[in-house]
Amino acid sequence: MNEIVEELKIEKMIYEIRGKQVMLDSDLVKLYQCSNGTKTINLDVKRHINRFPDRFMFQLTKEELDNLRCQFETAKKNNMSRTLPYVFTEQGVAMLATILKSKIATEISIRIMNAFVAIRLNT
Repeated sequence: MNEIVEELKIEKMIYEIRGKQVMLDSDLVKLYQCSNGTKTINLDVKRHINRFPDRFMFQLTKEELDNLRCQFETAKKNNMSRTLPYVFTEQGVAMLATILKSKIATEISIRIMNAFVAIRLNT
């Protein structure tokens, strides 16, 4: 039962932007429990940028960020950094798990993948 509740929470962190289901870098940081915030993810992605084509991740525009803030309470200004956030598609999240080598990253990535699948099954 607890896993179902957790996956439902993860599902609420999946947004549709540019016709793709994505997760915000700030939400991934919370799930992966990164101690340095989005800096951890951003540095690791830059080190392995060849693994992240545009179809795996992209940076939001100001308009997209403003629209997201208007639509979802979880995306309010005070939860966002001053720079435009990056978002990761399902494939990007899977790739991220391969470069964030920790036990929590593996466990959380499995739950995230389950949440993406659950959303597809519900639509």
